Order: sequence, then structure tokens, then C-alpha cells
Amino acid sequence: MPELKKSKLHIAMFPWVAIGHITPFIHLANELAKRGHSISILLPPKPLLQLGHNNLCPHLIKFHTITIPHVDGLPPGAETASDIDITAKNPLAIAFDATSHQVESLLRDLKPDIVFYDFADWIPNLASKIGFKTVCYNVICASVMAIGIVPARDIPKDRPLTLPELMQPPEGYPSSTVVLRGQEALTLSFIGMDYGATKFDVRITAAMQGCDAIGIRTCRELEGPMCDYLSKQFNKPVFLSGPVLPENPKGPLEEKWETWLSKFKPKSVLYCAFGSQMILQLKQFQELVLGFEMTGLPFLVAVSKPHGADSIEEALPEGFLERVGDRGVVHGGWVQQTQILNHPSVGCFVSHCGFGSMWESLLCESQIVLVPRLADQILNTRLLAEELKVAVEVERGDMGWFSKEDLCEAIKSVMDEDSEVGSLVKQNHAKWRESLVNTGFMDNYIDSFIEQLYEL
Repeated sequence: MPELKKSKLHIAMFPWVAIGHITPFIHLANELAKRGHSISILLPPKPLLQLGHNNLCPHLIKFHTITIPHVDGLPPGAETASDIDITAKNPLAIAFDATSHQVESLLRDLKPDIVFYDFADWIPNLASKIGFKTVCYNVICASVMAIGIVPARDIPKDRPLTLPELMQPPEGYPSSTVVLRGQEALTLSFIGMDYGATKFDVRITAAMQGCDAIGIRTCRELEGPMCDYLSKQFNKPVFLSGPVLPENPKGPLEEKWETWLSKFKPKSVLYCAFGSQMILQLKQFQELVLGFEMTGLPFLVAVSKPHGADSIEEALPEGFLERVGDRGVVHGGWVQQTQILNHPSVGCFVSHCGFGSMWESLLCESQIVLVPRLADQILNTRLLAEELKVAVEVERGDMGWFSKEDLCEAIKSVMDEDSEVGSLVKQNHAKWRESLVNTGFMDNYIDSFIEQLYEL
């Protein structure tokens, strides 16, 4: 008998209110909708205004707004993690949890088959009341979860983890160079911080334990052992969606950047971006731009203005603009990263190695230099620089930052034509990029992901 045609799924999505979480949820929604499934995404108004244009299938993807209530400590009008200091997540988490009644009401009306969430550990309780399956979909690398938030980590309830405890990977962690070293382990201390009514590790563990399946935005080729370890730790199936990146950048590159970049030779320009939430101290910012000046190469640095400065221009070192002239640009606003990385003049991407930027760096043809700061960024960096050997990590001192000389040296190591290091990472990068852009690679992951959703 012929196989019965499966009815299309209705999936609701409720991501944590941070741009770096919402964006990949929308990208995944586009891929699911392209295959005929309908998606309902629950968002506050501000990120909907910022990101709604990423909806490529408006006939199947519908947005439903929720209101982030004001709570003590949350700045008026704050709706996303971009509206607050990176260290002040707790009030936003409290406000996020206070949306539960709105979310429940919407889900009762929508009657989805499956709900995707990440930080909302209370969604599984609604599932039992309303009647839907749940996927805890994670948009960070599997390595971060495997080293930080698994039952084997055995985090004490009454005290913070000590540095030696943080440095020690949990029992059974796969043998890997994707580890934190020395003082870097302190970047994992966020797992014991308050995040709403509970600590971060308690929240995420509950989110993973309560779901029907764990979803991860990664691929087996990069993180297979980590995914298997997570499946074993939580006794759950793990569904991999692949990197889920848009195939083509939306719209042409803004004319001013196109004109400026086109002045330079192919593959000669350095492009640097650290994401919207990585705000540098003034001294760090100045060391960064001086490092680019030292290279002698053209550069575009797109970072937020540093702490303690009213503008990017005010923060620049004395005489910097006069010395670099038209060779260098330091920009404090948003730029079209994908289009810039695809420009023929760009030859090197200097990144903080957030998970989105990690995938973008793998898919572009530029050399990759990495300056991580937070735990997930450091682990992503180790994955690229030491496991895959497609990138170079900038040397950093005990304080976790680098000198202008260290930055310049790392860039030169990949950009100098006679560099053995540059040649090696370029060859390895080309092989990985070829695999990732190969026709069917990402489609196969999505198709397999959907089959696993049906099995739920």
C-alpha cells in the first residue's frame, strides 16, 4: 500500500527575548514553512519590528505579540537583552516568566502540535494542560551545554562553584580540545547566577529535562560526540537542525560600504564585528583599533561604543583618524554583516565567535581570526581553531584581553602570503566550506529534523 500523506505540522515558537535567540528561531521557521508547515511565533513588539522582515513565508509564518511587563530593576521600555546591560539579566528573566499567562492563553487558542522554546522552562507544564509536544531548541553550540549544564556537572545548591571545579569537565565529557583553560573557566560562573525565580543552571536543566526532545542548531560533523553525550545525560532524543542559515543575504550592500570596500584590492580588507552585546572597556577598545592600525591593512571595525564614552569618535586614540586616513573605518552602528563578508575585497573576519558569527565565518571565504570573551565564544573558538583548524585565536593574557601586538600578530599570521599558518587554515576552511555549501547539506538536515518531529 502507498504511504499515507502526512498532514502538515503547526509549530509554535517562544524563544528567549534576545536577538541572537530570536533570529535563528525565525530562520528555522522559514525552513519549516518552505516545506508547508505553519508556524506561530510569540514575540514582544520591539524585536518583531526589528526582525519581522526576516519572515520569508508570511502566508505560513504568523507573529503573535506578547507584552513584557515592567518589573523592579528593568529599564522602562526594555523588551530584549539588547536593552539591558549584559550583567543585568535577572529582571528581564523575571519579566519574561511573568508572560506565562499570556503565552498560555495564546497556545490554547493556537492549538499547536509542537512548541519550540529554550529558556521558558515552564512550557512543559502548559503542554500537559493544553496538549502538545515540546522541543527545547538550543541555538548555542552543543559543547557549551555539554561542559556546563548537564546533570554530571553536579552544581551545589548552596554555594558557587570554585575555579578548580569549573576547570574540571563533567564526568564523561568527550575527549576534546574544546575546553576552558585556567581563568577562562570563570566565564562558566554564569550557570550559577539568578535567572528569574531560579538559577540559570536550574532553569536550563529543567527546560531540557521537561521537553519531549532536545533540538540543537548544529551538525553531527562538527559536534557529534557532544550531541550523543547530551542525549545520554538527559535521556532524551536529540534532533539536529543543522546551522539553519539564510541562503542569500537580503538586499544589496549599502552604497557607502560598497563604494568604500571597492577601493581596495581583493581579499585585502579586515572586517571586525563583536555582536551587539559585547561592549568593551575604553582601554580595550583603543587597544583593538590600534591593533588594526598596526597591520598596515585596510579595515572596517563595527563595534558598539565602549563603556564610558558618548560616541565612537570620542573614544578613538589621539591622532588615530589622522594616521589611518581613509584606510580604516570604525563604525558604531549596525552593518550588513553577511553582505560585507561576501564582498570580494574582504579577506579576513575578526570575530568574537558567537554561534551565529561562527557559522557565518565558516560559510564565507575570508580568513578567520577569533577574539572570544564569554564561555560559549571561547568553546566555539576552540572548535574552529583547534578541532577544525580553520581559524587562529588571538593570544590573551591572564586578564582575558589581548594587546594590540597580539591582535596584529594573529591577523598577519593568516594574511601574509608566505605564512604556513595562513595556508593551513585556508586549506582546511575551504574543505569545510565546500561541505557546508554543498547542495543538499542543509536541506538534508532540515528534512531529517522534520521526520524526527513527526516521530514525536
